Amino acid sequence: MSTDGTVDLLRNHAANRGRKNILWSSERDTGQSEALNKGFQRAKGEIIGWLNSDDRYRPDCFEYVVRAFEENPDVDIVYGDYLMVDVAGKVLRIRREIEFSAFVLLYHRVLYIPTTATFFRRRIFDEGNWLDETLQYAMDLEFFIRLSHLGYRFKHIPQLLADFRMQPNSKTCSYPDRQRIEHREVVLAAAPIVRRLRNPRVSGLALVLFGSIASIRRYLEKLLKGYYWEQSRPNDSRPVKT
Repeated sequence: MSTDGTVDLLRNHAANRGRKNILWSSERDTGQSEALNKGFQRAKGEIIGWLNSDDRYRPDCFEYVVRAFEENPDVDIVYGDYLMVDVAGKVLRIRREIEFSAFVLLYHRVLYIPTTATFFRRRIFDEGNWLDETLQYAMDLEFFIRLSHLGYRFKHIPQLLADFRMQPNSKTCSYPDRQRIEHREVVLAAAPIVRRLRNPRVSGLALVLFGSIASIRRYLEKLLKGYYWEQSRPNDSRPVKT
């Protein structure tokens, strides 16, 4: 249902003899979650990524990811750091992240694992794990929490893997209130302690308390690692090609 020229662009690329590896489809679906699941089902590689149309992978990204999986055969999900860029591709800031913490993942006010810089082993999908298609804003959070509860192992690598583009028409910028509501619903459904509290006021206070602890935990680790003093612009700030 895209009306921005994406289909024509894909059709032209697919017709290029040098790009026969491009597979695409354009059809009606229930939203982004279903579309992503269709992509995961069609993917044939042993390592699978998730890149939205506004974003891009950075040079050497795949080398870092392959090396991380080869050196850590027990790891199922690898995620790295990323750059936030504007519409023209100008770098806004570097976003470095912390080592994996199930507590921070569950209770922090935002999802700190960037899907743009996240990669999965194929076995995750072979074992029947898919995005919840009833969700359209916090499906990544719910997916990561579920994988964590199932015992899949996450690993952070301190490399800039991708560019995340901030632009006014994206879901991130257009619907922050819907994101917050769905985020809260996912956390309430997944948090074991909060689920046991029958009083809505008490459960709300518990979420605030745990959220504050998670924020302090994340910010303190980033502070101790010097992430907040890191240079705001990397040497490579090439504009995004559109």
